[in-house]
Amino acid sequence: MACQGRMLVQRSGLFLRNKGCVSQLQTINRNYANGPDNWWSKLLHVRRVEPPKSAHASILTNKNVVYELQVHNIKPDRMGDYIKLSDHHLRRVHEHEEYPCKLFGSWSTAFGHQDQAVHIWYYEEGYDAVKKMSEYLWEDKEYLDYKRQRSEMITDRTNSLLLPFAFWGEPPKREPGNLYELRSYHLRPGTLIEWANNWAKGIEARREGDENVAGFFTQIGDLYLVHHLWAYKNLELRKQIRESSWRKPGWDECVAYTVPLIRKMDSRIMIPLPCSPMK
Repeated sequence: MACQGRMLVQRSGLFLRNKGCVSQLQTINRNYANGPDNWWSKLLHVRRVEPPKSAHASILTNKNVVYELQVHNIKPDRMGDYIKLSDHHLRRVHEHEEYPCKLFGSWSTAFGHQDQAVHIWYYEEGYDAVKKMSEYLWEDKEYLDYKRQRSEMITDRTNSLLLPFAFWGEPPKREPGNLYELRSYHLRPGTLIEWANNWAKGIEARREGDENVAGFFTQIGDLYLVHHLWAYKNLELRKQIRESSWRKPGWDECVAYTVPLIRKMDSRIMIPLPCSPMK
């Protein structure tokens, strides 16, 4: 009987503790329903994903342009050789009058993923230009020789085709001497439109220093993957700009409503290569 009494007391205590947790959550929900401007209440609030009415591409982008993101993982002792080799060939393709693509930017990673090169190309004529470019390069003997030499310097490579978010706008012109940050967000399937709707308002809190470069979402490759590209003069200024965003109206809502949509995220700090149009 004594043993049963102790078990009953323990179970009662567990029930009371659980009941206390439930009570706290109910209080939070009531507070949220009453409408206080509280970041935590927004974060705890799970919003229903709205069903899309048409293809993501037709809703989220207003351009025919297609971007290609290439990531090369390089042998640690061959980075210098890779940069020298690639510099000439990337410039040659970029400046070729008949080739329907241009180099948007080219970087090596400094923090985050190590021993990587990141290249972004853009095709103003969309997917037709992607097809034409592939055909041209298969006939370009100099480029094929470059690929052969490059293969001895890298361990693996990936690419994906991206579309730009309409709300991001055109990349602003900037003076040379920047660090670039590529922030990549793996979203839960079905949440891309909700992500864009929130960022279309939240981006206004990040335009003060023209640090916003571009925003993309994948169409071919790792799907429901979003990339945001930012430019900063240095890491200290990056810290100051990101902290000041929290004092801007609407930034807390953008963060609170988009954090639950993310499955995984990562950040690369990158240095422009000599051939990069983005300096």
